[in-house]
Amino acid sequence: MTNSNSYPTSISSLHFPSSAHQSISQVLSSLRKSALSITNRLRSIEADSEFAQRVADYYELPLVANERCGSWYIPTDRKAGSAYFKSTDGHEGQWDFSLRRLNLQLLDIVKKNGGCVIVDSTRRGKSMPDALSKTVPIWAAVMNRALFPDDKAFHDVQFPQNFLGASEESQIEKRIDSFVVSLNSLKLNMQELKARLGKPIRLAWATREFFWPEYPEEEMDNFHLVVLCSASKRVRGAEMSEGGYIQGAGDDSEAWSYGLTPKIFWENKSTLFATDEEDLPGLIGELLEKHHREMEEEAATLIKPTANIYIGRRDRKCGSEANSREMNKENLFDLQINCNDPEAERGADTSLTGTTTEKDQKTLNLGCPLGKLGSRHLRKVLSKVEQFVALHFSRNPSQSLLVTCDNGKDLSAGTILMIICLFYNENGNFEGPRRDTLINKEYIRQRLAWIISSKDDVNPSRSTLQSVNSFLMEIP
Repeated sequence: MTNSNSYPTSISSLHFPSSAHQSISQVLSSLRKSALSITNRLRSIEADSEFAQRVADYYELPLVANERCGSWYIPTDRKAGSAYFKSTDGHEGQWDFSLRRLNLQLLDIVKKNGGCVIVDSTRRGKSMPDALSKTVPIWAAVMNRALFPDDKAFHDVQFPQNFLGASEESQIEKRIDSFVVSLNSLKLNMQELKARLGKPIRLAWATREFFWPEYPEEEMDNFHLVVLCSASKRVRGAEMSEGGYIQGAGDDSEAWSYGLTPKIFWENKSTLFATDEEDLPGLIGELLEKHHREMEEEAATLIKPTANIYIGRRDRKCGSEANSREMNKENLFDLQINCNDPEAERGADTSLTGTTTEKDQKTLNLGCPLGKLGSRHLRKVLSKVEQFVALHFSRNPSQSLLVTCDNGKDLSAGTILMIICLFYNENGNFEGPRRDTLINKEYIRQRLAWIISSKDDVNPSRSTLQSVNSFLMEIP
């Protein structure tokens, strides 16, 4: 006699509740999607943020987000700044000190506060991202050796205890001197950087599993303490939900956030948590629209050591002509180059043709599309930038120039890089087209360091840098 309550003994005896006979993979996919819902992610982020804030309170240090993930875990009113350490620079065999991500803005934060807590997270069952276990330790060792060459007690690379293998630690240690040489090749003012930091750096780590090390109180006056905080609780296995909790919930937010940003999340947290899951995409869209209406233009940043080249961002959601007037409504800038301009793309009168030869033309619109297409297009229009700068600065080299793009980080940085390579000497003074100067990759890297040192979130894409390199190195 068959027991009707017996367990199924074969796949064929399994019965699914769907009349469409869903496959097992479809059922599992549906369950995974439910577990990794927006609500679960935001709740997990809130829980991880509470841990990060406890770490900051314990050490009495400000919170710094390792972008892009870290900002999710820090309430807006507690965020002291941002860092840009990539885990890929810490991947095994690929250890690197990035000359495109110098993170010099941290020197000021660390000196002012005696240190900071850098917050990041990771998924995939790890307790700490490579950025915190290797990339930041590499950076700290390079800074200590380059800025404090005589304080040899701070020259060794600091690693989390019992986290990496001895072989990997040894291989990283052997690369540090070459990284110091690379940093020095940028010809930055090292004495100025030393003054900005003040003391060498010591590292500590804070995870859900350990706080390490604890330094004796009597030693604390000899260094600044940078605490590396991995905010998420470790969930065993691959990315998954454990009781609704998602490890590294803020990671790869483009895949789940519908455009929601950390700032908008923290400003509207209660409203988001009170909204049903199916209504969240619509609410997020409304919050984004409100944010874009209220958002003011980002203040322009001076690229030092020049005295007249500025970088900024233009909101592509606004009309280009109106937006241009808004950015320069007080006539703060004599000249302006806009890398992304829809009117230029439509062939408006202010587009590429003719603008560089008209003496009364103070604005140059490049009409670059967004993304990689824009980077490629930049190569085609850099000659127009050269003509524009030569025309106006030859008459008055003290005129101020604002260069903008849709994010203030990519095409605008590439355009400025070309300008300061071709027209400015090592002291940041305009000299006219310097066609007798040997412009190679090292020279370009040195000028790029000016931009990165002046604006910490600048991140020109590889395609943009290739376009600039190609243009400059082809000049006869």
